[in-house]
Amino acid sequence: MNLFEVFSQLHQQATPLLLGNIWDVNSAQAFEASQYKAIATSSQAVAKSLGYEDGEQLPFEVLLRLARRVVEVVRIPFSVDIEAGYSRSLKDILANIEQLHDAGVVGINLEDTIPGATRQLRAAADFQKDLTAIADYLSRNNINLFINVRTDGFLLGMPNALQETLDRIRHYENAGADGIFVPCITDKHDIEQVVKATHLPVNVMCMPDLPDFKELASLGVKRISMGPFVHIYANKKVDEALRSIASENSFSALFK
Repeated sequence: MNLFEVFSQLHQQATPLLLGNIWDVNSAQAFEASQYKAIATSSQAVAKSLGYEDGEQLPFEVLLRLARRVVEVVRIPFSVDIEAGYSRSLKDILANIEQLHDAGVVGINLEDTIPGATRQLRAAADFQKDLTAIADYLSRNNINLFINVRTDGFLLGMPNALQETLDRIRHYENAGADGIFVPCITDKHDIEQVVKATHLPVNVMCMPDLPDFKELASLGVKRISMGPFVHIYANKKVDEALRSIASENSFSALFK
């Protein structure tokens, strides 16, 4: 099997795919060395690591260079978060996706909100139309990419987040999505309802109240993401070490 086929199959196992969310080449190699089966960028972690804010502020060319280098040095499937496509033009979004495929990426995350000063949820029908065009383009051009569609009702804290999510899943499944990503969902009943609403693999993300992996598997979840939280944790540890060095006038904190 090629890496795309491996990645697709990892979404069909009884045990959910635990996805390592990277921010640079070193973190990609660390996840591979730790026996993770697949990796993906966290848009926020990548942006922050390079001094940008999240929300397509990182230039796409920089993201593409990172993707190319990661593919050169790791041997496990690699997916890239392209947020809302890095353009409001469908033609440009398709060009961005094709460049990532040509670099060796096997999957993308595409979200139904537009980043900005405030994140705007797109009309489901409009997003479905674009998603259909993307899926059709990939099919016609024999471009194999796993399209993981992120829907942001829970992330936005909508009062009707569950119903909004269930309604949108139907649209996105019909449009050619390969997976559904629902960040910030944590309630077991909500997760169960989302899983039952689609035959597509459902992806959840690290949150303080997220059930443990065994329970997520029992609910039918197929993919578990880390988002930016490993990057945040790593930076916290670096900050602690730097403060210790300065306060103790010693490098001992680096060797504990």
